Parts: sequence; C-alpha cells; structure tokens
Amino acid sequence: MPGDLHLPTALVVLLVVALLHVGWWWRRRRAARGFLSESDRITYETLRSGAQAGRFLRAGFTEDNAGRAARHLRQMLGGSALGLCDSQSLLAWAGHGEHHGPQLLEHARRVLEGGDVVVLSRADLACPAPECLVRAGVVAPLVVDDRVIGALAAYSPRPSAGLARAAEQVATWVSGQLELGELDRERTRTMEAELRSLRAQISPHFIYNSLGAIASFVRTDPDRARELLLEFADFTRYALRRGGAYTTLADELRNIERYLVLEQARFGDRLRVNLLVAPEVLPVAVPYLAVQPLVENAVRHGLANKEGVGTITITATDLGDLAEIAIEDDGVGSDPELVRRALDGDLGAGGGENDPVGLGNVDARLRQVYGDDHGLVVETAPGLGTKVTFRVPKYAPGVHVGD
Repeated sequence: MPGDLHLPTALVVLLVVALLHVGWWWRRRRAARGFLSESDRITYETLRSGAQAGRFLRAGFTEDNAGRAARHLRQMLGGSALGLCDSQSLLAWAGHGEHHGPQLLEHARRVLEGGDVVVLSRADLACPAPECLVRAGVVAPLVVDDRVIGALAAYSPRPSAGLARAAEQVATWVSGQLELGELDRERTRTMEAELRSLRAQISPHFIYNSLGAIASFVRTDPDRARELLLEFADFTRYALRRGGAYTTLADELRNIERYLVLEQARFGDRLRVNLLVAPEVLPVAVPYLAVQPLVENAVRHGLANKEGVGTITITATDLGDLAEIAIEDDGVGSDPELVRRALDGDLGAGGGENDPVGLGNVDARLRQVYGDDHGLVVETAPGLGTKVTFRVPKYAPGVHVGD
C-alpha cells in the first residue's frame, strides 16, 4: 500500500521534469531560430554590430559619432569597457569603469607618438574600487592616410592575449572605416567643385541669345515673350540651384525641354527634337546636370554650324537593372581626338569656343559615382554627327535624390 501511494507522486515528478526539459529545449530553439548553430548567431551579431559601428565611423570621427559607434565596438570585442580618443580628447567610453576615461589620454599619448600597440597592466590602471572590472587593457592606434589620428582602448578584468589580438584587428578595421569616410567626403567635395565649374560653363552665349530671342517677341508676340521668359527663369533656377548631388531623370529631362524651347525660339524650324523615353526609367536617380550639358553640346557644336534643318534625338531606354541615356545629333560632328582630350580633361592648351564643354566634367562624375564602366561613350566623326551614350544602374548604393 505505501508503494501505491508514492507511485502517482513519482509520475508527477517525472512529468514536471520532462516538461521543464521540453520548455528549455524550445526556448533554446527559438533563441537560435534562423541560425544553424550558436557560432552562426555570434557571427551574425558581430557583423551586425560592425555594420552599425561602420555607419557612424564613416560619418566622421567626432564625439557624437564615436559615442554611437563605441557601444557596438564593445559588443564586437566583448570586453568590460572600450574607449575612443583622438589626439586631443576622450571622444567616447562604453561599458564599466568610466572613471578610467581620463587615463586613456595618458596611455594613448604613447600610441600617438610611436604608433605601436600598448598593453596595460593592473599597475597602469590603478583603482581604489575593489569591484572595478577595468584591470587590464590594450591601446591600439587608429591610422588614416599613414597618420595616427587617435586610439582605441579595450579593457577586461584580467590580462587576455585574445583580447589584445582582437583589439588590434578591430582598430585596423576602424581605421579603414574612418579612411573610407574621408574618401567619401573628398569625393563629395570634388563633385561639388565640379558642379560649380559646370555651372560656370553654362554658355554665356546661350543666356544672351535667349534674352535676345525673348526681346524679339516683346512687341510682335507678347504672350510668346512671357512664356519664354518663364521658361528661362525656370531653366536658370534649376541650373543654378543649390541642392543635392542627384536628381531624377524626369526632372533632368524637364529642364532639358525648357532649354530646347528657348533654343527653338532662336533657331526656329531649323531645330527639331525627338524625345523617346521609357516611363520605367523616369524615376531613376542620376547625377544633377548629367544630361543637360550633353544636349547643349549637341546644339552648340553639332547643329549651330549646320546648314539647313538639324535634329536632336534624346533616348532613355529600360535595360532591366540599367537605364541607358543617349543624345544623338545629325550635325557637323567633331574630331575624335578633340573628344578624347575633352574626356581626359586635357583642353587647357588648345581649348576654345569649339571645344565640347562639359563632356569631361560629366564623364568624371559618372565614373566617380558608378565606376569606370559607366562613363560616356562618344561616337563621332567630322560631317557624320555625334552620339553620346551612358548607362546608369537603376539602384546604386548612396545614390538618392536629395543626397
């Protein structure tokens, strides 16, 4: 009888243990869901932390960006604390023992002067707090353009050779992110300078001729004069705007239509325009003023000196992942060697009124943004007209309207 009384209790105990085991297994499965193993999950978390930190580091080595990146870098290294400094001040501290922050500048001075990794012992990190977790560390240099600009310090409760090696590798990675950010900013400055140069090259003759054409209609056709004046105002507002480096192909083509309306007022029936555009490519982002200078070249250097009627054909084609833009004229053509020199930016010695202004500028900006495979392709010969073509990805990293 006593054994019978204990049997249900034993079954209940076994059932509870089984349920607890199943619950533990289920939680582990849910936690690891989507990963093949625990190491896969750790790899994912490390890559995710690196991506987050890299975004802030590339924005510039400032106190705000360093503070946002530091906590992700600490997660990558797994130490008790992490600090970042430049040559002048502590920029960020993440983790325990923030009272050790001022010491980082002292330790980093040796790194900034010699460029070597410095290993810190308990003697270097003297602290009256017995529970402090900052008892050992390593300080590694941050190098940009072969110049030490700061230091990364990783800390732990006890010396760790693994942490020392990892901190050195992470510091090298951080240096690379900082250098990429500097290259991005340099590219932006270069593009802004080229845009200013391109705006300065907008033909004074076009401005004078447009105003002259508008004036010629003031008495004979005041309504036409008013329409042309509004087109001229909209064209110059777009061409001289201070905005982002990119625009949509639709906006670029809209401004080209304004430009051609003004030129047609001057050329009359001598200028004909064909516009063949696939609707799918209209929202594609392109560098600002990437197409208009090509159309202006077609008018100025292709058709202005041609006898009789001249035709410009502007085509925008959907090629799947790419959009192809082509500007073709049946004008007088050009010397291929002159075009080559224009694309190389080598017109300083012999440049003149007949030089294809803007070609080198547009070609350089396209290559900077999309790579060398996306520069201008020019087909021309004297007496045979000119066709200029380029292709851009419909979606490219960092290319957004408003940027």
